[in-house]
Amino acid sequence: MSGLTTTPADVSVRPGLGARVLRSRETGIIGALLIMMVAISLFAPDFASVDNLLNDARNFSFVGVVVLGQALVMITGGIDLSVGSVWGLAAVSSAAMMAAGFPVVVACALALLVAAAVGLFNGFCVTKLRMPPFVPTLATMSIARALALVVTRGKAIDGFRPDGDWFFALGGGDSFGLPNPFILFVLLSVLFGVVLTRSVYGRQLYAVGGNERAARLTGLDVDRLKISVYVISAVSAGLAGIVEVSYLSSAISNQGLGKELSVIAAAVIGGTALTGGEGTILGVFVGTVILEVLRNGLVLLGTDAYWQGVFVGSVIVFAVFIDQLRKGVWKKR
Repeated sequence: MSGLTTTPADVSVRPGLGARVLRSRETGIIGALLIMMVAISLFAPDFASVDNLLNDARNFSFVGVVVLGQALVMITGGIDLSVGSVWGLAAVSSAAMMAAGFPVVVACALALLVAAAVGLFNGFCVTKLRMPPFVPTLATMSIARALALVVTRGKAIDGFRPDGDWFFALGGGDSFGLPNPFILFVLLSVLFGVVLTRSVYGRQLYAVGGNERAARLTGLDVDRLKISVYVISAVSAGLAGIVEVSYLSSAISNQGLGKELSVIAAAVIGGTALTGGEGTILGVFVGTVILEVLRNGLVLLGTDAYWQGVFVGSVIVFAVFIDQLRKGVWKKR
């Protein structure tokens, strides 16, 4: 019977729920967000007002929708620098088509197809032409922005009147006391979260980002998976552009300009690894909120607008540094 005796060393003790929660990356991010909100509220009481919080929720939702698609790309080990320009191209395309008399649903669908075409091109270059993701997405960042200028000729498009007012309510309206863009962001976050954690497709994306060679050897169609995430990223950017047109009731060629930095920053702050294989939708959701809270807090505190980029960049570096500490990278050196 002695051979059947189990010693404590033979038993792998699984951490309890409380321990797992405390060790998770998301717990630290949420804690940082709460501390930031309390600190800003102490020095800028207007921050905690209902109107300001609802305005923040509307503002970060546009970027948040794009971050969801970017997160999928980054989980596979890639990056999409074209999202800001695709955002603008979809915005002006939908507005131009509505101004030309296209039904709103048709205009929006065609604008999303234009965005999907850009994503398909990015994915094709990354997979079939074996280009580093930086190269084709940087190229399409320039191409999409130039096409937006071609569509607008440098002028605002604001003379369109879609069928009914529901289109303008999409970005500018409220439901259940919450901004509609925020509700859209939450619903998409739930959808993306379920896909990543509960579907075979989601597990395959993590496998590709964790070890692409091993993923190929196990029979995964890595090229198809990579192309799909670039298309999803572009469509997400296009959707954000259309919703913003609904909110602003106009479109200009520089919509989404520079938003790629905010999108990537939110994903990184939320714990999505630039090397691939790591990231959660909860993390990128909180990362998006942190970025907007920081921006809004700096404005309310009277910080010079020219310094805001410095603070955002510093937060990105700090977030990556903390993640490296969590992984024990410094202990290995």
